[in-house]
Amino acid sequence: MAKDVLNATADARVAPADCTTMVEVRQGVDALDRLLVTIIAERQGYMDAAARIKPDRSVVHDRARIEDVVTKVKAAAREAGLSEAIAEPVWRTMIDRCIAYEFSVWDRTRKG
Repeated sequence: MAKDVLNATADARVAPADCTTMVEVRQGVDALDRLLVTIIAERQGYMDAAARIKPDRSVVHDRARIEDVVTKVKAAAREAGLSEAIAEPVWRTMIDRCIAYEFSVWDRTRKG
């Protein structure tokens, strides 16, 4: 089961603006990558829940929900100073992979 990331923090790292060496940059990126993996694992847990809750396979892929998520992510990216050119394709790829994962879980849990 995914770890609750509300209390998770990245390893100690130097703030980007304070980095003076590539070692510090790479340590910061590696620490954040570990945190992102933890957060994405928790997100995957919600795909497990969705697969369990959705009564029909046809509702796994929901175009309106995809666009709603992307719109919200782009707004959050703007507020956080994250380039939408990074955020949108990253989320669209993650959403696509999460839908494929949810289909596989839905199918696996209903085989009988």
